[in-house]
Amino acid sequence: MSREKKGLGVGYLTLESGEVFTGTLYGAPITGFGEVVFHTGMTGYQEVMTDPSFAGQIVTFTYPLIGNYGVNERDYEAAQPALTGMIVSELCMEPSHYESTKTLAQAAEDFGFPILAGIDTRTITKRVRQNGPVFGVMSDRPLEVEEVVAMRYKHAKKSLVANVSSQQIERYPGIGEHVVLVDLGMKQSIVDSLLAIGCRVTVVPFDTTFAQIKALQPDGLMFSNGPGDPEHLLAYCSEWRKAVEQYPTLGICLGHQVLALMYGGKTEKLAYGHRGSNHPVKELATGKVYLTSQNHGYVVKEEQLDKRYLVVSYRNVNDGSVEGLRHLSLPVFSVQFHPEAHPGPSDTSHIFQQFLQSMRVVGAKNYA
Repeated sequence: MSREKKGLGVGYLTLESGEVFTGTLYGAPITGFGEVVFHTGMTGYQEVMTDPSFAGQIVTFTYPLIGNYGVNERDYEAAQPALTGMIVSELCMEPSHYESTKTLAQAAEDFGFPILAGIDTRTITKRVRQNGPVFGVMSDRPLEVEEVVAMRYKHAKKSLVANVSSQQIERYPGIGEHVVLVDLGMKQSIVDSLLAIGCRVTVVPFDTTFAQIKALQPDGLMFSNGPGDPEHLLAYCSEWRKAVEQYPTLGICLGHQVLALMYGGKTEKLAYGHRGSNHPVKELATGKVYLTSQNHGYVVKEEQLDKRYLVVSYRNVNDGSVEGLRHLSLPVFSVQFHPEAHPGPSDTSHIFQQFLQSMRVVGAKNYA
């Protein structure tokens, strides 16, 4: 039997509550600290693996069999995973799919992160739902609670965006409107969605100034998804607001949250977040309900919104939280969910068309 099939030996997940879960370790035998979160999608583990929004997190998959269609060369969301590790019930070692080039265990070994298999993922999910944010450590030995707590304090208040944002400008050619995409930890599928509607895209680092954005002469501005506490980015919000008030703007996920912060809003951490491919949201203007792909642990606090500027446009059907914002006088809007939906339903892909139309309307006015 190959080393991959039998794993690297026994591995452990130690929670800060003192609970220890024992399983078989695959991938890389490293010690990793992170927030323990759960993802409810039946598919999409490769996109989750490479989504920068999972930076610093240990992802527990609620679906019992993970890895059954392998890993391909097409569904990467970033060149390098940023997550701490994965927790699964059963890890498939013999995937079946015509595009598969390696197993998930092989991908984890190549990228250097651990997978812990044979775990009671239902119990972990219940702990997170019952107790709120839970932190833990994946390692090759069980840890003392004091060690886990010490790691949590070491990682507290550290912004994760700088670790996953582009370090330099990246350009994607197109024949249509020019979008400057502020990279807070973007998924590649957001760029792909913009290219699919003909846009020319320039990806810039998260700390790009208004003057630098203006010099690129965009038709529109987009703020991407990304990891961590949005209020760690408050220092950049005044500069971003200058740009937002000059160009049609769309914010997605973390981009939605920082838009609220730009206008004096506040965010707060959810008890256990929204991570999966089937979250219903209601569009308040029409009453339509869409199924959406989501991945976030923070939400905008509705009672703290400045109603002179921003109004709620979408609301979560399950818990009533804010899922979208619209500026009252500017072509600026945002959504908490992922309209590119990779993975997930494409119910809200029209949001990219709305963004494109807003750029064209402003462009026509400027031309006139």
